[in-house]
Amino acid sequence: MTLVSARELVSAASAAGAGIGAFNVIHLETAEGLVRASALAGLPVILQISQNCADYHGGLEPIALASLALARRAETPVAVHLDHAERPELVDEAVALGFGSVMFDGGALPYDENVALTAEVADRARRAGVFVEGELGEVGGKDGAHAPGVRTDPDEARAFVAATGVDALAVAVGSSHAMTDRTAALDLDLIARLRTALRGAGREGADVPLVLHGSSGVADAVIADAVRAGMTKINVSTHLNGFFTRAVREVLAADERLVDSRKYLGPARHALADEAARMLRLFALQPEAVR
Repeated sequence: MTLVSARELVSAASAAGAGIGAFNVIHLETAEGLVRASALAGLPVILQISQNCADYHGGLEPIALASLALARRAETPVAVHLDHAERPELVDEAVALGFGSVMFDGGALPYDENVALTAEVADRARRAGVFVEGELGEVGGKDGAHAPGVRTDPDEARAFVAATGVDALAVAVGSSHAMTDRTAALDLDLIARLRTALRGAGREGADVPLVLHGSSGVADAVIADAVRAGMTKINVSTHLNGFFTRAVREVLAADERLVDSRKYLGPARHALADEAARMLRLFALQPEAVR
């Protein structure tokens, strides 16, 4: 297997009524752990690089090239996706680097501005054959910028897709970014109504899959119910970061003289991989993965 487009993975999961895991890369060890998780689960995965991650590394190219290289060497299908890009030029750079999918996030903009800018960015990406995700209805919790009570209206979602031509849509249904406890309540009825509204709403009558952001704050059983209700692409970052960081703390606490970073980053990478593999199985609706 090798590098594939998120279009292929999301479309296959949507057709099967299952979910596909989209996990955020923070640094090289994260990307390596996520590729390992895919191999452990025997399931595909989407590696996501956010605008914040690109800025942390001083630019998109270094972490992008590393992630793309890992995907090309993977045993299982792996896609590399640009997540939460608010700068159109970052989308253009991702397309030039070889990303198969991008998310342009205009969710904090007034509706008309979000439509206009998303349509412009999506048109350029589509002409390059790139799968495009948009956002409608702010997903709460991101740096305090979004109101957590916002919900996406199904009729507005269909109109937004028609006006912008996006291939997938991130919607607000009750989740919130950066949660460290898994207590978010999702509106399953709204998910089902959004899924119905977006059937056949895409280009050439294609269905438009739904994307759940802020999934770290959602319990296993609720995520499984959300997939059954119509969610397809399930984004996770904070939850997996917790496994990575706790493993680092445990190793360092056991030996305060340790200075070789490989000795604590290695176990952290494995801890993240094991949990990410379990979540991939959960999203694929394998019941033994539910905790």
